[in-house]
Amino acid sequence: MTGQLSGQPILILREGSQRTKGREAQSMNIMAAKTVANAVRTTLGPKGMDKMLVDSLGDVVITNDGVTILKEMDIEHPAAKMMVEIAKTQDDEVGDGTTTTVVLAGELLKRAEALLEQDIHPTIITSGYQMAAQKAVDILDNIAIPVSEDDEEMLRKVAATAMTGKGMALGKDIFPLLCVRAVTAVLEDGVADIDDIKVEKIVGGTVGDSELIEGMVIDKERVHPSMPKCVENAKILLSDAAIEYKKTSVDAEISITSPDQLQAFLNEEERMLKDMVDKIKDTGANVLFCQKGIDDLAQHYLAKHGILAARRVKKSDMEKLARATGGSIVTSLDDVEEGDLGSAGLVEEKKIAEEDMMFITGCENPKSVSLIIHGGSEHVVDEVERAVHDALRVVGVAMEDKKVVAGGASPEMEVALGLRRYAATVGGREQLAIEAFADTMDIIPRTLAENAGLDPIDALVSLRAQHEKGKKTAGLDVNTGDVIDMQKAGVIEPLRLKTHAVKSAAESATMILRIDDVIAASTPKGGRGAPDMPPGMGGMGDMEM
Repeated sequence: MTGQLSGQPILILREGSQRTKGREAQSMNIMAAKTVANAVRTTLGPKGMDKMLVDSLGDVVITNDGVTILKEMDIEHPAAKMMVEIAKTQDDEVGDGTTTTVVLAGELLKRAEALLEQDIHPTIITSGYQMAAQKAVDILDNIAIPVSEDDEEMLRKVAATAMTGKGMALGKDIFPLLCVRAVTAVLEDGVADIDDIKVEKIVGGTVGDSELIEGMVIDKERVHPSMPKCVENAKILLSDAAIEYKKTSVDAEISITSPDQLQAFLNEEERMLKDMVDKIKDTGANVLFCQKGIDDLAQHYLAKHGILAARRVKKSDMEKLARATGGSIVTSLDDVEEGDLGSAGLVEEKKIAEEDMMFITGCENPKSVSLIIHGGSEHVVDEVERAVHDALRVVGVAMEDKKVVAGGASPEMEVALGLRRYAATVGGREQLAIEAFADTMDIIPRTLAENAGLDPIDALVSLRAQHEKGKKTAGLDVNTGDVIDMQKAGVIEPLRLKTHAVKSAAESATMILRIDDVIAASTPKGGRGAPDMPPGMGGMGDMEM
């Protein structure tokens, strides 16, 4: 980047910096975003294919979850990173629909590229896209189906739809019900926080062995073999204070000149530990979960009193235990009251697939529950966990918003139809951008058909014909290729999934279109700087467009 002063060039940027501007910069960014969209497009829908991702350490991930694929890919191009960000946002907000969002954003940019070649200014395109996105949200809101948090059947369909196509053939009958019951248990004031649902993965058994525990499961064992393995009518003390003798916080030396003094010192240590254990016993607790360590001698005294104890329990597990048992986490044993204790019908140590685990069940109105996932291999368990996470999140969203829509590309087709009618009422060049947005919505049914091995043109024409007849819930059955009523078929998705996907795709496409100048700093010696611009695509050059 240089300027001229009396014929003398003036360098503004550091040597080695690269600048791309105008149409070339736009084309580079659009190309990068389209490449990311094409990378995940084949995973869309119940018939989507899986990706195998191998990292630099040789660890393998097999998945068709869009956000997982994008997180695992080592992407460097700035515009491509923006696509990864919208997938992460969709995952955080809704839990599903990440692939849909990225595919829509990529298609919006592809359509925008054609408009740019017709010399339509990027500002006009972005204005049209924003108008179309707002109208699309209104159309989706009009076709939404109300659902109550007590409608277990409808919520099961929402969970089943989210899990379809994610290697869940064996668990499709049990997991939707488990997910709905788990979310219902932690629902408070109309808000479902899925962080209160602990998902524990166990390699061993089959997916069908998975179960919901109305309480907590923690990956810990009792600290002393003489402690009881099972405690009924448990009174549970949750402590984040160590059951160990205190060490001085400053450097100190103790001078011992005789064996009597040494014995007195050891006796005092023992007395301190015994006092701590006596305080625990005096509270009435018969189960102790400690976030920090428990001294060996303290373990012996606890075992003598018949108290079941586990140590070094994770902070997140302690918080979930407090919500499940109704107890409070105490920081000092000196001021523990009976009201601080949690309660459970049964605390039991069980061996599950060669691992000792602690089950806390029979809790009264637990506000934290555990879902145990079994699977034949680590890859199976990991993929099931991703599917369960999506299902839990979408059920929570459906309960919070109390609105759902039919799936199978029926909302996208209805939006496309509504936008084409809306475009005719809008004057000026924005009309072209709105029509491009409507055409973009067709990419979802087209991709669903392609991934199922069907003819995309036939599927699109049949679907459009049904929607023009007023059948708003008509969608594509990827198993037969027929157009059927998706609401009756039980393919249901949360409204927020669709509205957020449309808004996120439009926002990211708008942001990328408004960039007309890319200035990349030079790479420092021996370090990684910004990606080469152009012609490099930041490690994505080998992907097919």
